[in-house]
Amino acid sequence: MIKKCLFPVAGYGTRFLPATKSMPKEMLPIVNKPLVQYGVEEAVAADMSDMAFITGRGKRAIADHFDISYELENEIAGTSKEAYLKEIRHLVDNVDCTFTRQKKMMGLGHAVLCGETLIGQEPFGVVLADDLCFGDDGGVLAQMTKLYEQFRCSIIAVMEVPREEAHKYGVIEGEALRDDLFRVTSMVEKPAKGEEPSNLAVIGRYILTPDIFSLIRDTKPGKNGEIQLTDALLTQAQNGCVMAYKFKGKRFDCGSVEGFVEATNYCFENLYGK
Repeated sequence: MIKKCLFPVAGYGTRFLPATKSMPKEMLPIVNKPLVQYGVEEAVAADMSDMAFITGRGKRAIADHFDISYELENEIAGTSKEAYLKEIRHLVDNVDCTFTRQKKMMGLGHAVLCGETLIGQEPFGVVLADDLCFGDDGGVLAQMTKLYEQFRCSIIAVMEVPREEAHKYGVIEGEALRDDLFRVTSMVEKPAKGEEPSNLAVIGRYILTPDIFSLIRDTKPGKNGEIQLTDALLTQAQNGCVMAYKFKGKRFDCGSVEGFVEATNYCFENLYGK
């Protein structure tokens, strides 16, 4: 039902300088696979086949990664090293990738809006690649697409965080429909300490309906002078319906050095160490 997934990958990755001075943060490897590839594989596991990337200057390595490398493949043809390319070859052969640029960093909402011409008027997934997720039942996006089939509205992934950490996230408040599902009634981006409406933090997985584009266009710059996706989603929740889903699985904040190291250790021990 949902075939397209949007990847906002235009950020500078300043927390990983100097490594990200000339390399996209989304191409940083977790063991031997770049972050963005994990995200694309999660989208494919949710039966999505069209990947739309919002890139910026210095991000060409992402497009190159999801393309054929004739020289490399010719060099290792017939050797045991061909096996290392099996997963990425599968993606190259079975996924359509499109790219456009976010010319100025104006927030996640603006980045999503830049993808309107690639997405069109249909529901779509959004993956923030530096939130690395490993979910049950095919992955986090796969869990969320099943919910979309039932509710036909925007779905956002949330997780419980310590109350004292909630100010670092977008935070929701909602009407509990069951233990893991909430109808959103309020949402705020990085609330002041002590003013968090809950400890349910938004993470980088979304299913969005296409009316979000017009809502973002009408959204004024918010926190840090950026156009916040959170603000547009709040309007959507007040005028219709947005569901928050407490997903089943693990999430690593690979936008931070600590989370990146945790994810690397987890993947080495659980995915590559067997």
